Amino acid sequence: MRLGIQRTLAASFMVIGAALSPLALSAETLGDALASAYKNSGLLEQNRANLRATDEGVAAAVALMRPTLSYSTSASYSSSTDTWTKALTFSSSMALYTFGRNKLNIDAAKETVLATRASLVSIEQNVLSDAVTAYMDVRYNDAQANLRANSVRLMQQNLRAAQDRFEVGEITRTEVSQVEAQLASARALLAAAQGQVSAAREVYKVAIGNYPSNLSSPPAVRYPAKSVDEAVRVATRNHPAIKALQHQIAASDLAVEIAERGLFPSVTASASRAFSSDFGEDAFASDNTTDSVSVTASGVIYGGGNSSSAIREAMANRDAARATLLTTTRQIEQGVRTAWSMLSVYDASSQATEASVQAQRVAYQGVKEEAELGASTTLDVLEAEQDLLDAQVSAIQARINREAGIYTLLNAMGLMTVDHLKLNVPVYDPAAYYNAVKTAPTRNVSAEGAKLDRVLESLGRK
Repeated sequence: MRLGIQRTLAASFMVIGAALSPLALSAETLGDALASAYKNSGLLEQNRANLRATDEGVAAAVALMRPTLSYSTSASYSSSTDTWTKALTFSSSMALYTFGRNKLNIDAAKETVLATRASLVSIEQNVLSDAVTAYMDVRYNDAQANLRANSVRLMQQNLRAAQDRFEVGEITRTEVSQVEAQLASARALLAAAQGQVSAAREVYKVAIGNYPSNLSSPPAVRYPAKSVDEAVRVATRNHPAIKALQHQIAASDLAVEIAERGLFPSVTASASRAFSSDFGEDAFASDNTTDSVSVTASGVIYGGGNSSSAIREAMANRDAARATLLTTTRQIEQGVRTAWSMLSVYDASSQATEASVQAQRVAYQGVKEEAELGASTTLDVLEAEQDLLDAQVSAIQARINREAGIYTLLNAMGLMTVDHLKLNVPVYDPAAYYNAVKTAPTRNVSAEGAKLDRVLESLGRK
């Protein structure tokens, strides 16, 4: 009987070790999952399109500094003279002087583009962070389900052993029932764990773009800074959320100046050429051509306070952006310090839970041996087994928390990006489309645009 117990224990420890250790034959690494998430993210596609729309703001501001050419044509009939009059007019206009408003509009549009680019990096961080969470959740739930399945197998062996001992009169029917109850509970917990696996797989598919397959433990990642203070300095200097707000503040400052210069007049020039023809009842009556050129200075003498209101509104928006930057900087610093502290907690927790597993193994083996000698009851054995299982689950969670914690720190520091992680995936270049449209071309296709198309195609998007 003792030999059977030892075999059961050996089998249990082997399964536990397999659940806690990386898979030897892994088909999908964390780097693969992150690259897939970056490539397949609909959220990134949406915000890339938003950035391209923002790029067009620069083109629109540039276009305001150029002349415009338009035409109009008309035909009218006069019953008194029984004459049709037809006219064709070409006109052109251009702003000669706006006290720098048009140039400021271009600069503000450029700052908005830079802010939107930084916001796109923040979205990229969120996508990759969600991918890490989904990856770790699948690994945890898979490992937990494996432990639950092993517990069911172990309880089935215990039940057969208990029934054999009952047959020879070593234990009572009550003790057999206790094992049966424990087996039923183990099966219920296994079903729940398998349900969690299914749910985690669906979350993984949304975050990554495919279902998981043989996930492996991620490689060890070095701390991105030597101290928490250095980590905070890196975050406050490089975090995309801070960069986005800095550019928004710059755009807000320009908006105030634009609103103030709205009080100044504008000088515009225009020219036109009109062709008109009168057709009588029989033939051509007249054919006239009229040319005109004008320079106009215009401004508001009294606008009911609208201009002053626009200035105050721009100032309020600027102040709000500055306050948001201060709040965001503090939140980012808090996030970095918290993530750094939690890594120490995860380290200690991982070591403690590993030690707990070892201690529970020894205790479980001891209780089993005592039960063979009659010094412990079947209920004692079941409780010791449950304690061991709980310790194993805690150890798995602690290890995965430790592995995920370093990525949480990277995210808090603004380093959870494709470039920093050196993922094997074509990187979207936000400057490609901007360079194609920044001069406000009238064509839709350009060499730069073709380059952008190739980048999108390499990312699997057309």
